[in-house]
Amino acid sequence: MRQIHEFHVDSTRYLDDHGKPLGELPPQAENTERVLAAYRNMVLTRTFDAKAIALQRTGKCGTYPSVLGHEVVGTAIGQSMTNTDVFVPYYRDQATHILRGVSLKELLLYWGGDERGSAWEHCPQDLPIAVPIATQCCHAVGVASAFRIRGEARAVVCCIGDGGTSKGDFLESINLAGAWHLPVVFVVINNQWAISTPRSLQTGAETMAQKAISAGLPGHIVDGNDYFATAEAVDTALERAYGGKGATVIEAVTYRLGDHTTADDATRYRSAEDLKRAWEKDGIKRLQNWLHGSGLWSPDKEKTLQAECKQTVDKAVADYLATEAEPPTTMLDYLFESLPIALKGQREQIADKYRGGAA
Repeated sequence: MRQIHEFHVDSTRYLDDHGKPLGELPPQAENTERVLAAYRNMVLTRTFDAKAIALQRTGKCGTYPSVLGHEVVGTAIGQSMTNTDVFVPYYRDQATHILRGVSLKELLLYWGGDERGSAWEHCPQDLPIAVPIATQCCHAVGVASAFRIRGEARAVVCCIGDGGTSKGDFLESINLAGAWHLPVVFVVINNQWAISTPRSLQTGAETMAQKAISAGLPGHIVDGNDYFATAEAVDTALERAYGGKGATVIEAVTYRLGDHTTADDATRYRSAEDLKRAWEKDGIKRLQNWLHGSGLWSPDKEKTLQAECKQTVDKAVADYLATEAEPPTTMLDYLFESLPIALKGQREQIADKYRGGAA
């Protein structure tokens, strides 16, 4: 038997679970301004997340997917992208959205069921939040194809969960990205759970990153709770894309610390012991420890940051709650360029029942 090909998947980690360097850190660690901004965004995202859950529990917001445990990955992605890039999200990318310019009010509007929450003022070319699993990957390669055809040095970043990598949409998309050398970065956020399906039952593959090999793409694994490892990986993948060298698949390994959504109860399928161990690897605390050890942070700075984040979130919530609701007819107004005849009658009935009249 003759071996004709050999493949490998590398894994990167720079900080241990307590934020101590395991060796020499990458250049990203030397950019103090970027690291401090990253930490602030993580804390703001977590503060917002807790408030959004509270709003849902009190009937002031719709079903909401917690980002708890994803803040490091999302922040690294948002910082690495340029304004000319296009972000193609799934439904747990709040940390990236904030850095892309999406306001907290817009996020609350979206999860509150208001279509205006998808009309992002500062990043209109970014695609809307995708709740269907893996369909956004097809959109990502479509946008990346346009960039390649136009000869533009721009890139697309597409996020997906570990469960989504089992869908044909993902596999077909990475295949096309490999065949056409498209400028797209797929970030697989492996949080160990596809709703209630554990990673061990999701796929026979030892890693998610190795699925890239079948498409002729490089696949890398990073500790998704290690800011430096994740930032370096995304920076490198984007540079590859800008340089016309094609796509990359990054598997960021973390843990979903909250329920799948506010409609879920994770205690029914995972143990308290597993969750406790995951909290001990929390990426925000890890970076905070590194900042303290580097003399860049203090309890007073932390107290000030927490107060600022709370004030920012409270202001966004007040603006959201004060927003006048659109008429019920708008549930049909954003579906088609021209409303089909079958729906026109329904819209008229809705308008008749709406006390404020038709829109």
